[in-house]
Amino acid sequence: MTPKKNDRSTGPSDDGRGDEFAEGARRVHDELSARIGEQAPQPRLEPTRRAVELLGDPQRAYPVIHITGTNGKTSTSRMIESVLRAHGLRTGLMTSPHLVRLNERIVIDGEPIADERLVANWDDIQPYLTMVDTDLEAAGEPTLTFFEALTVLAFACFADAPADVVVLEVGMGGEWDSTNVADGQVAVFTPVALDHQNRLGSTVAEIARTKAGIVKPAAAVVSASQTPEALAEIQRAVELSEASLAVEGTAFGVESTTVAVGGQVVTIRGLAGRYDDLLLPQFGDHQAQNAAVAVAAVESFLGGGSQPLDPEVLAEGLAAATSPGRLQIVANEPTILVDAAHNPHGARALAKALDDYFQFGGVVAVLSVLADKDAAGIVRALAPTVQQFVVTSSQSDRAIDADELAAIAVGVVGADRVVVETDLVAALRTARDLADEVEGDEPGGVVVTGSITLVGDVLALSQQPEGLS
Repeated sequence: MTPKKNDRSTGPSDDGRGDEFAEGARRVHDELSARIGEQAPQPRLEPTRRAVELLGDPQRAYPVIHITGTNGKTSTSRMIESVLRAHGLRTGLMTSPHLVRLNERIVIDGEPIADERLVANWDDIQPYLTMVDTDLEAAGEPTLTFFEALTVLAFACFADAPADVVVLEVGMGGEWDSTNVADGQVAVFTPVALDHQNRLGSTVAEIARTKAGIVKPAAAVVSASQTPEALAEIQRAVELSEASLAVEGTAFGVESTTVAVGGQVVTIRGLAGRYDDLLLPQFGDHQAQNAAVAVAAVESFLGGGSQPLDPEVLAEGLAAATSPGRLQIVANEPTILVDAAHNPHGARALAKALDDYFQFGGVVAVLSVLADKDAAGIVRALAPTVQQFVVTSSQSDRAIDADELAAIAVGVVGADRVVVETDLVAALRTARDLADEVEGDEPGGVVVTGSITLVGDVLALSQQPEGLS
């Protein structure tokens, strides 16, 4: 049975205290969801700044590594956090969006925050959020949004933990993203591409300019390889802030990568050392790139970019890094993977990884795309690798209607390669049947992609007793 919308934010308590705190976590989610949603962020910082000031500026209680970009932010953030934790630091990690439960967004020492602590911190900050909301309403402005309130909550949770260091992923953009009330000692850029154009700008340069707003005075800036126009905006921000800049391809990079069981083995040239034969339990050259950026970021944080990391500790941290929803295998016979690619840049990386890291006789995609995304561009990027598209719709209210999405897909690949199944369970069943019908020496495979909400829906299904059978 398809999960209800709220099922992605609830579940058993992760602290062993039973339904009391599971219900409390549901309440936190519902109260956050009653605010302006993440699809309509407010381009402002002052309300979040006012809220954290009332709380005593918890975001200043720990150093911050701040991460922006278009694709790869969450994977890179999780790698950085894992390597820092391997070095003995108590870490905080904020990522977004969540796949199944809200707790995933606030991670303490490698584990999603316990329901009890989530609820306690939420209740603690309520009077301060109310004060800010009241002032905003009096001024005729929207009250704190979902993400603004969540950011304040995360900062409070990290201070309460307490965290030695926080890895902070922006929600959208950078300059006016609510996370930007924190000052990152290290600012990290994953590849910048077109996405959220209605909010961030219509060109890569405009989007990069907004994202470059996270660069703070004297920060160490670490960037993945960028297009010339994106790099120019990052360089401009670095110069204005008198920061330092290290760019993949010149200051550091991936020396080699080899497909291995469960992922790949990579050799990385860091800022201060070379690290050979590191096991990375993720698939795709783009994940090797994310790992190189993560290594350079940790080198910048721990040793100012001039001291090499202990190879054994680094190896331990990368080997333990997880990236749920990113080329994650959730079922076998046939293999079903989920991947959160939700724009053409991400879809191209997914297609390349499927070609390079898997030996499928044919690939069937289960596809759902949100209304503000480039659906045709996603289909176009997947078309050379995917033989059949099973078009469906995720639980999100923002998902493109399945018939409408199918028409877009037919316009790209033709009617003979598109099937419509409005029900997700039926779509998965159809995709498995199509994969089983693939002829040749290698079996067929299924990839679920196109939106993070679809991936979350499938992961929620996989966690039910009957799984994806």
